[in-house]
Amino acid sequence: MIKTEFKQTTISKEISLTGVGLHTGSNVTLTFKPAPENHGYKFKRIDLEGEPIIEADADLVTNTQRGTCLEKKGVIIQTCEHVLAALVGLQVDNVLLEINASEPPIMDGSSKFFVEAIENVGVIEQEACREEYVVKEVMSYLDEETGSEITIIPSDDYQITTMVDFGTKILGTQNATLSNLKDFKEEISNARTFSFLHEIEMLLEHGLIKGGDLNNAIVYVDKELSEGTMQKLRKAFNKEHISVKPNGILDNLTLHHPNEAARHKLLDVIGDLALVGTRIRGKVIANKPGHFVNTQFAKKIKRVIKSEKRNYVPKVNLHAKPVKDINQIMEMLPHRPPFLLVDKIMELTDEKVIGVKNVTMNEPFFVGHFPGAPVMPGVLQIEAMAQCGGILVLSTVPDPENYLTYLMKIDNVKYKQQVLPGDTLIFQLDLLAPIRRGICQMQGRAYANGKLVSEAEIMAQIVKVKNV
Repeated sequence: MIKTEFKQTTISKEISLTGVGLHTGSNVTLTFKPAPENHGYKFKRIDLEGEPIIEADADLVTNTQRGTCLEKKGVIIQTCEHVLAALVGLQVDNVLLEINASEPPIMDGSSKFFVEAIENVGVIEQEACREEYVVKEVMSYLDEETGSEITIIPSDDYQITTMVDFGTKILGTQNATLSNLKDFKEEISNARTFSFLHEIEMLLEHGLIKGGDLNNAIVYVDKELSEGTMQKLRKAFNKEHISVKPNGILDNLTLHHPNEAARHKLLDVIGDLALVGTRIRGKVIANKPGHFVNTQFAKKIKRVIKSEKRNYVPKVNLHAKPVKDINQIMEMLPHRPPFLLVDKIMELTDEKVIGVKNVTMNEPFFVGHFPGAPVMPGVLQIEAMAQCGGILVLSTVPDPENYLTYLMKIDNVKYKQQVLPGDTLIFQLDLLAPIRRGICQMQGRAYANGKLVSEAEIMAQIVKVKNV
């Protein structure tokens, strides 16, 4: 995971759409609402007691039969992928999706109307920077039963290619590619969902697609139309006349693209991979994609990200010239030996600082902690961490020598490994929120010997010294 120079975004104000759910046929209103930084995408079921919230999270996927279904504590969101694809396609990071039914309105079966709604209110930047998962190694997931496979490879941008082959003459083999998210609106957003006639018959018999009509689903006729089937379709779609066009599609609908099916599958991939929960920088190649393989792959990416975070160690060249040496540190920090616990600052940006502390047997605290078994006290690891954070917050003022740094709060402290004489501690502190009024909220981590040794969330404030 890296923090990019791009700011997170949300929408400028709320906006609502009303329509019917594809599978339930129920009228539903979906409201997009602005959300704070680091919120991500969340659904709120306002029709249920307590208005429960369901995160757009791959680990909550429970069913992928006719769309991607999320479930949390018995509360369900169906067919979420078209809405999520619109948000990713327009590069919106934080939105609360209030809904008064179990599934968003199907609209025309694409993301087009969601895109238009978001653009109507506009997208605004927030203060926090956007995080991105940068793919460094090839990853893939294969569904051996269907032959569907999805792979991601390193790339400078988020790109997607889909290849579909349903083994039918009427649809054939199709490909689609999105080279840049900025082209999502024009190239992908209006690609509608599709089904084959034999699937439609099965769904009708099971009482599904109650909200379907000939304007929100492309129906490929892959078998002969009997009069009985025609009657069922007329009733289901509320049409007096139904016929098959020369291109093998039920009438009253014109394709937006010759490869609209492949483009819609690409739209689904974007929506399903939104469930990873973070931006992705890599090229996705999906062969015969479907919601099952898409969401299984999203879960795999989530596991890899979690593992990398757990095992992350900042890459620091200890032989490089520091950004600030010990004398420059003392020009900024009020601390002095034996309570100055930072030796070098190796990296300093507006949102991050990396510092180094060489732990030797000469440290005065080893005299009593512990005789015969020297271990650096955990509280001093956190103090050293906080001193690094002090450098970060003091760098925001032109005269840091005229300020003192005070700890305000420490949360979620964890110790993982012992720190012994001879160890080199590397501290990394990242801003959790923009610095305001000299108050800095940071996630701090300390590493030694290639492992995480301690971590904490730290809040500190700088205060100007009186009579200066």
